[in-house]
Amino acid sequence: MSKQNCWEFFNCGREEGGAKVQELGVCPAATETRLDNINGGKNAGRTCWALARTLCEGMVQGDAVSKMAKCMACDFKKHVLKEEQGDFVGIREVLKIVGA
Repeated sequence: MSKQNCWEFFNCGREEGGAKVQELGVCPAATETRLDNINGGKNAGRTCWALARTLCEGMVQGDAVSKMAKCMACDFKKHVLKEEQGDFVGIREVLKIVGA
C-alpha cells in the first residue's frame, strides 16, 4: 500500500492536474523531484513542511522558516512522523537535499 501524500491527505487540488491548479498553481511539493521517496512520498509529498509556497489553511505559505510553527502543529506532519517512526527524515536533512 502506498503512503498518502500531502495533496491526498488535505485534498487541496494543487497536484498536477488537480482541481485548484488554475486558481492556485501546481504545488511545489507535487513537483520537487529531489525529494522523491523521502519519508515514502511521491516527490515532496511527505516533506511539504520544508518547502515554500505550499498550502496551509487555504492559503499559500511563505518559506519553511516563516511557516514552521504551523507545520510543527500540522496533523499531516504528525501523521508522517507516526508512520515513519525511526526512519523519519527531518527538516534539516530535507533542506540539505534541496540546497537550502
